[in-house]
Amino acid sequence: MVDPKPIDARVDIGHVHLKVADLDRAIGFYRDVLGFDLTQRMGRSAAFLSAGGYHHHLGLNTWESVGGSAPPPGTTGLYHVAIRYPDRATLADALRRLIAANVPLEGAADHGVSEALYLRDPDGNGVELYRDRPRDQWPRSDAGDLAMVSLPLDLEALLRENAVR
Repeated sequence: MVDPKPIDARVDIGHVHLKVADLDRAIGFYRDVLGFDLTQRMGRSAAFLSAGGYHHHLGLNTWESVGGSAPPPGTTGLYHVAIRYPDRATLADALRRLIAANVPLEGAADHGVSEALYLRDPDGNGVELYRDRPRDQWPRSDAGDLAMVSLPLDLEALLRENAVR
């Protein structure tokens, strides 16, 4: 029988590795569009990128996927990787970067607990860029349970946020 005790609250997800078809193209998206730092490259087969000097938040590799295509709809796999921004201004900056690079959004939502932008990277991987609201602002039901929603996100209001300094 599995122990029903919850996982330690200090556990988090440290990095994600994505299979890509073209390493240079993937680096161009995650480094040049989203702004991650390239921390290490392993020739033509892998690269590691991060924010803030961490060894890597994203691993990109072509070990099993060079020249490959995205999995077709209706198959299992990663739905999306979610990248959390520290505040609304940095999320607004990410939206400005996407617009400048002509990267289309697949959606944008206000979930009550967070605000999120949804898109695809050049290999078709789902990417969510989001910021959490402070916990004391999360919507709750009358019983006190979390009551997430999925409402349209006002992109124009987001773009009016002060630019990141």
